[in-house]
Amino acid sequence: MTRVLFVVSAADGWTLKDGTVHPTGFWAEELVVPHQTFVEAGWDVDIATPRGKAPTVDRLSLGVMGGSPAKREQLKGYLERLRPWLERPLVLADVDQSRYDLVFYPGGHGPMEDLAHDPVSGAIIAQRLLDETPLALLCHAPAAVFAAKRHDGTIVAEGRRMTAFSDLEEKLNLFARKAKWTVQAQLEHGGVRYEKARFPMQPHVVVDGALYTGQNPQSSAPLAERLVQDLNAAAGVAR
Repeated sequence: MTRVLFVVSAADGWTLKDGTVHPTGFWAEELVVPHQTFVEAGWDVDIATPRGKAPTVDRLSLGVMGGSPAKREQLKGYLERLRPWLERPLVLADVDQSRYDLVFYPGGHGPMEDLAHDPVSGAIIAQRLLDETPLALLCHAPAAVFAAKRHDGTIVAEGRRMTAFSDLEEKLNLFARKAKWTVQAQLEHGGVRYEKARFPMQPHVVVDGALYTGQNPQSSAPLAERLVQDLNAAAGVAR
């Protein structure tokens, strides 16, 4: 059975450049849709966070920004079913990432607060990239690659093709205009070959070897479906 590790931000706030802390966490759709897709594919999914702290859902992702009322209710219902696993996630430092066929990072602004600087997560990402074993990061979660550095200070993802929440998309949120930094700009500064959809909020998935990235919440389903297709094909699983 294919085994997946979800690495979820444990941050519940995002520190802006004026010193204020904006409530945040993981984006509901970006956890729910891939998780449900993988479970329906018959995959085994574990959830881990830094220090095993229960993650916080970004309340904005369950409001009008989360889609239609019916969609938001579906997201809330699935999160409620996941509550036992979300309330008691694995401690990331105790996890052996080599036991998993895929390591998946959902987004939200949370990863910019903790995973972008977390050495345990950084070591996992570095090893997956060096070993060319499947790694997927969605929306703001590509910020986690900034913790995966070589001895000379450059990021291991340097030179790789990736996407992430774009600077233009970030500007659509008034509070995000006060960000200390943006994921797109930092990826480009770090030497990543950044790509994005032609228009904001369109689905966009980039695959570079075993590295998979999705641009925004709208990319949740296409990214998850591509992973199921590719990993099942590699394992010789019939559709």
